[in-house]
Amino acid sequence: MSFTAEVKDELARVAPACPACEKATLAALVRIEGTLFVSGPSRYRVEIATDAPAVARLVVRLLHGIYQLKTNLTMRRSVLHKTPNYLIEVPAQPHLADALRDMGVLTAEGGLEMGIKPELVARPCCAAAYLRGAFLGSGFISNPKSDFHFEITVESEALAEGLVALMARKDIAARIMARRSSYMVYLKSGTAILEFLAFTGAHQAALSMEEERVVKSVRNDVNRMINAEMANQQKASNAAVEQLYTIRAVLEHYGMENLPPALQDFIRLRVTYPEASLKELGERATPPLSKSAVYHRVRRIEQLAREIS
Repeated sequence: MSFTAEVKDELARVAPACPACEKATLAALVRIEGTLFVSGPSRYRVEIATDAPAVARLVVRLLHGIYQLKTNLTMRRSVLHKTPNYLIEVPAQPHLADALRDMGVLTAEGGLEMGIKPELVARPCCAAAYLRGAFLGSGFISNPKSDFHFEITVESEALAEGLVALMARKDIAARIMARRSSYMVYLKSGTAILEFLAFTGAHQAALSMEEERVVKSVRNDVNRMINAEMANQQKASNAAVEQLYTIRAVLEHYGMENLPPALQDFIRLRVTYPEASLKELGERATPPLSKSAVYHRVRRIEQLAREIS
C-alpha cells in the first residue's frame, strides 16, 4: 500500500468533531471526485470514482446517512494497473438537487458553485473536515522516505483558492500551480505537510512522517560530519605533500646537518609520518609540541625554500 493510500485509509476513519463535519467532508469529495450529469430541468445524476475502498464506503455511508439518497456501487478493475476502482452512481431522484445545493455543488439559482460554500466551513472542525474530504478525493503525498511532496488537484481555480484559504487559517502555507485543465494545491515544506496531516486527523501518518524526518536529519548530520572530516583529511594530505616537496628542496640545497636541530626533528617526523596532521606530528614529537610550534617549524622551512629560489 502506498503512503497516500495509508493516509486516505486513516482519514476515512476519522470521527466527526460535530454533526456538520461529515457534510463538509462529503461536500469536498463530491466537488472534487464527482461528475455531474444533467438530463433536464432540475434532473441530475452524479458519478463519484475512487480507487480507495475506504473512501468508497465513506461516500456511500454519508450519502445514505445525511441525504437518504439511493446509490449504486460498482467495482471495476483497471486493465493497465490491475488495481480496483470503485464507481458510485447517484441516480436521478427527487431530493438530489436539494442535496447538491446543500453541499455547495449547485448555487441557489441552479448554476455550478465554483468556490466553497461558506456555511460548510464556518467552524474550524468543519474546515478541517472539508480539507480531509479534499485530500480523500484527489490528494497525493509522497513517501516520507523520499522528498516531501503533497498536492490536491481540483478543476476550479476558485476551489483551489478556497482550499488555500482554509489551510491559511491554521498558518499552513499552500501554493497553487495551474495545469492544462486543472489546478494543483501543493505543499513542499515537511513542516507544512505535518501540520496538514495533524489538522485533518491523520495523526498516525504524521507520526510516521515525523519519525522519518528525524532519521533523515540524523543521516544528513552524519553525512555532513563525514564529508567535513574527509575534506579536512584531504586538506591535510595536500599540505603534507607540499611540505615534503619543500623539505626535499631545502635538504638538497642546505643538507640535513646544516639545519637547526628543531627543523631536523620536524623533517624526520614528517618523512616518517607523511599523512599525519600537524597536531598529530606534535603529539609524536619528543617532548610533545603544540600545533602552533609545529606550524612555526613549517613556516621556517618554507622561508628557507623561498630564499633558495
